[in-house]
Amino acid sequence: MYSAQALLPSLSATFGAAPAHAALAVSLTTGLLAVAIVPVSVLSNRFGRTRVMRVSAVTTCAIGLLLPFSPTLDVLLAGRALQGLALAGVPAVAMAYLAEEIGSTGLGTAMGVYVSGTTVGGLAGRLIPAVTLETASWRWAAAAVAVATAVCTIWFTRALPPSRRFSTGPIDIRTVAADLADQLRHRTLLPLFGLAFVLAGGFTAMYNFLGFRLTSAPFELSAATAGSVFIMYLAGTASATLSGRLADRVGRARVLGAAIVVMGCGVAITLPDRLPTILIGVFLCTAGFFGAHAVAGGWVGAAANGSRAAASSLYLFAYYLGNSIVGGLAGIAFGRLGWAGLVGYVAVLIAVAAGLMIALRAVSVRVGTAAAGAVTA
Repeated sequence: MYSAQALLPSLSATFGAAPAHAALAVSLTTGLLAVAIVPVSVLSNRFGRTRVMRVSAVTTCAIGLLLPFSPTLDVLLAGRALQGLALAGVPAVAMAYLAEEIGSTGLGTAMGVYVSGTTVGGLAGRLIPAVTLETASWRWAAAAVAVATAVCTIWFTRALPPSRRFSTGPIDIRTVAADLADQLRHRTLLPLFGLAFVLAGGFTAMYNFLGFRLTSAPFELSAATAGSVFIMYLAGTASATLSGRLADRVGRARVLGAAIVVMGCGVAITLPDRLPTILIGVFLCTAGFFGAHAVAGGWVGAAANGSRAAASSLYLFAYYLGNSIVGGLAGIAFGRLGWAGLVGYVAVLIAVAAGLMIALRAVSVRVGTAAAGAVTA
């Protein structure tokens, strides 16, 4: 899904497009994915979790194999939008699938491992085209990603365990609407949805335009060298797993708050025009973001009222909508004020996240106090 981030400078140069226009290759994918998240989650109740994930993965793979043949940027953007629609079935269902199959006791750890897996995929999806760009055009780079995706899809469709704690049923629109409304009225879930929106948007904004900064003065790195910075995703692999485990031990609120602080510090550190400082900042920002995502995702599954699928789909809707809208609008800040404008933009988002975290902590305290009072009574 995010492989286009490594291609953005090349797409901009090849098609003569502005950075904000080229960045639509990411924003359209995540935006259409966000639109499809809830409907696809509903379909999984009727056709089964694993079936929806398999069909989604295969369809996405097929579209990806066609994208390198796009004659124009607009055709490529249309294909990326379709890819977002097709891909929705995997993230829409995966979190609910884990929550159902693992149970609440080990859900934090399981969600941490899941998010760690997404970071490995995200790293591969960015690093493969970055390395390919050293010797070939963006078309070959996109083809390399598509082939790697095909291999992983074949393994996924064969290895995915069947659902043991879920059974399909007819789709009742009224029940679906009631489930979604229940989650939207949940005082713990609403701040988590907000956190997904602003943090995912800020994180995507930074990575969308990082390549443009590194390939311009004073760094002037090659597209391949700039793309290798995506290896920082390994920080997210470690932090997601660690944060999930810590959340099970010391509490979600503490770990989530700490992760937001780390992300904010990382963004600020990228401001000076010094490559080592930028790398440290990107490392911290990546670690903080994926730590926060792992904890928040697990918290949603644990706090959901009734339908975990509805809660997970709303969380991911907010997550990918933030990717698309907030990440896309960052192009305006970057285009007008450069990297300093982008850092200021993301800093505002992290400040909003801090406010949501304070509200979430207050709600958790009230809920805990009420529960203790009920037990005493």
